[in-house]
Amino acid sequence: MPLQFKRIVIISTCVVNCVFAQLTARNISSLYQNYRIYPSAITQTEVFVVQHPLNANLLFSSANTINLATGFISEGIYISNDGGITWSGSDTCKTGNTTLFHRGDPGIAIDKNGKFILTRLGFQDGLFSHFSTDNGVTWSSQRTIALERQDRATTVSDNNLNSNYYGRSYTAYVEFLPPFPVKLSFTTDGGSSWSFPLQVNNPSQRSQGAELCIGIDSTIFAIWAGVLAVSPYTEDFIGFARSDNGGITWNVNEQVIDMNGIQGVMTQKASIRVNGLPKLDVDRTNGSRRGWIYIVTAQKNLSPAGSDPDIILYRSSNNGGSWSQGIRVNQDPLNNGKIQYFPAIHIDNAGGVNVLYYDDRFTTSDSTGIVMSRSTDGGTTWNDFQIGDHNFKPQSIGGLGQGYQGDNISIASVGSTLIPLWMDNSSGLYQVWTARVPISSLVSVNAPKQIPAEFRLEQNFPNPFNPSTTIIYHIPEQSFVSLTLYDVLGNKIETLVQREQSAGEHYVNFSAQNVLSSGVYFYRLDAGKYSAYKKLMILK
Repeated sequence: MPLQFKRIVIISTCVVNCVFAQLTARNISSLYQNYRIYPSAITQTEVFVVQHPLNANLLFSSANTINLATGFISEGIYISNDGGITWSGSDTCKTGNTTLFHRGDPGIAIDKNGKFILTRLGFQDGLFSHFSTDNGVTWSSQRTIALERQDRATTVSDNNLNSNYYGRSYTAYVEFLPPFPVKLSFTTDGGSSWSFPLQVNNPSQRSQGAELCIGIDSTIFAIWAGVLAVSPYTEDFIGFARSDNGGITWNVNEQVIDMNGIQGVMTQKASIRVNGLPKLDVDRTNGSRRGWIYIVTAQKNLSPAGSDPDIILYRSSNNGGSWSQGIRVNQDPLNNGKIQYFPAIHIDNAGGVNVLYYDDRFTTSDSTGIVMSRSTDGGTTWNDFQIGDHNFKPQSIGGLGQGYQGDNISIASVGSTLIPLWMDNSSGLYQVWTARVPISSLVSVNAPKQIPAEFRLEQNFPNPFNPSTTIIYHIPEQSFVSLTLYDVLGNKIETLVQREQSAGEHYVNFSAQNVLSSGVYFYRLDAGKYSAYKKLMILK
C-alpha cells in the first residue's frame, strides 16, 4: 500500500544502492559499510591519521604509495573536511622538489596553528620533512632532519595549551648504526627548521620502532621494542622514556615491560612479514583516568597471550613509573588457533580505549578481517566489534623486501564516531579502507544475541547522512520482513529487505553513494502484523 504524506517539500528523488550486511559464522553482522578513502591504481599501505587541533572535522591521513612498475614511491596526502565521511587528496606529496627523492614511510602531525607537517625517508639515506599551510594542497620543499640511515620516524605535535612547549613538534626514529638507539629532533617553527637529533637511549640490544606521544602537561613519552640479535629478531622487551623539558633530556628504562613479539613471517597468510611493535596513547580527557598511558603489542607464547598471536595491553597511572601486568585485549577463546596482529590504539573523547587490529576468527587461516576492541573501564574488561564488512587474503608486495605488506594501521575519532583506517587488497591491490563507527552503534561479538519483547523500528544513524547509514529494527517473533525505501510522494525507491527473519535485532547498512542527490525519504518496516515508518535525510 503506498504511503501518503502531505505538506512535505520534495528535495529530490533517488536510487539507493542497498548493501545488506551479511551474517558472519557467529550470526553477527557488520553494521559498517567499508570504503576506500582514495581509490586509485597506486598501492597504498602503512596508513596514519591525525585530527586538526582547531577543526575537529578535519582529518589528515597519509600512507606509503607505491608503483614498482614505474619506480614510483611517495607519500599519499588524504584529507577529510567532514569527519571522515568523504576524502580527497593525492597519492603524491606535491612538494617544491621532485618526488624522485622520496622514499615513503610518512610521519604526520598538525601543529597548534594548523600547519601540516610530514616527515619521510630519503631515496637512499636521510630523514626529511615538508610542511603545508593550505591543508595539504601544496607542500614546502624538503627540510633536512638527519642524513643517517634510519627506520620510519614517528611525528607528533604538542597542542596542549598548558604545556611549556606548546606548539613544538617532535620526530623520533631508530638509527641503523650500533647501538641502534632512538633519536629525536624537534621544530619550533612548524617544520621550517629542525634541531640536531639527540640520542634518547643507549641500548644493550637493538632498538626498533620508536613511537611518541604527548602527555597532559609538558611531558613527552617514547617507547620502542628491544629485539634479540638473531633471526627472527624477536621483540624481547619494551623500552620507555620520558622527557619533561621538551626532549632535551630523558628518564630512560630500557626494559620496562617484558614481551614476546610476533616478529617474523606469517606462513598461514602467504608468509607476509609481521611484527609486534608497541603503540601507545594517553587519556587526555577530564575523567578519572586522565593522564593514564596505554601500550598495545601483538604477542604469543607469553602469558596472557596464548600460542597464537594475541593483542596485549599494558597501562600506567603514574606517568610510566610502574606498569600493569599484561591484559589480553581480544576476547576469542585462548589458544584457538586464531590470529590477531598489527594493533593500533586510540583514546576517544569519552575515555574509551579503542584497539583496532587484523583478526581471522571470522574467516579462514589464509585470510583476515578487521576487528576493534573497546574498553570503558581503562582496559580491565573488553568487548570485540566486527568493523569489516568483508575479508581479504594478505599477500606480499613484491620488490619491497621479504613478505612486505605494510606494518601499520590507524584509528581516530570525531566526536562520538570512531574512524578506523587500514589497508587491504580486496580491490586487487592494497588500498586504504575506512568505516564510520558511531560508538552508540557498537554491538559486541562476545555478547549473546538479544531477543526483544517488542516490535521496534529505530531511527537510522547517522541522520542526516552521506553516503551511508544504518537501520536497526527489532521483531518479537519470526516473521516475513519487508523494509522499503520511499520518496516523499510514496513512490517505492528500493526494497532493502524482503525475506523471512528470526525474532531479534536486525541491521541493514545501505549507501547512497555519489549518484544520489540531497533529499528527504521514508523507510517502512512490515513484519507480520506490525508496521512502522521513519524519515531519513541525505545531505550533501
